[in-house]
Amino acid sequence: MASVVVLDYGSGNLRSAERALARTGAEVTVTADLAAAADADGLVVPGVGAYAACMAGIEALGAGPVIAERVAAGRPVLGICVGMQILFDSGVEHGVETKGLGLLPGAVTRLAARRIPHMGWNTVAAAPGSRLVADAGPDTRFYFVHSYAAGDLDALRDVGALVTTAVHDAPFAAVVEHGVLSAAQFHPEKSADAGFALLRNWVSTLGSPGEQGP
Repeated sequence: MASVVVLDYGSGNLRSAERALARTGAEVTVTADLAAAADADGLVVPGVGAYAACMAGIEALGAGPVIAERVAAGRPVLGICVGMQILFDSGVEHGVETKGLGLLPGAVTRLAARRIPHMGWNTVAAAPGSRLVADAGPDTRFYFVHSYAAGDLDALRDVGALVTTAVHDAPFAAVVEHGVLSAAQFHPEKSADAGFALLRNWVSTLGSPGEQGP
């Protein structure tokens, strides 16, 4: 049974994520213990609210180096919603730029859309070769709640990441898979069977032979 830690740094739908991951058969722990986060087969970094507030929580806990060291060592990490966004170089909200963890290239910026936030169900275009959304067809819907996203898709593809996109007036990164680093802009724990499939697919990669870091 794979062990998964949901990182508690003061942000995120912790119990919803815990229940959804437990459905996959994983042994799930919600904790702020960095040793446990380092040792687990898989680490989930959730996040809701403002980018700067989430980064402040990560920094206060001292979790940034643990996340980076896991990725460097080829140990899986999954970021969800703002937990995805803080994996990027930076986030820009209300004209203020906040430094992120720098594990993915580019900035997270306000969606170029007429209606903000992007809230509700939306489809995605799965990246060829994606493991996380391999089951997602053109009518498969995931639940989004966000006003900001990573829109520099070329920068991600240039480093070899698989980028699954969604469109809210303009395309943005809905799922990124870069070696052992994975991220979803939508909420899998709120996305019914489609979200469960993504989590199940991610858990199935934990400890898989041949998994390499980015």
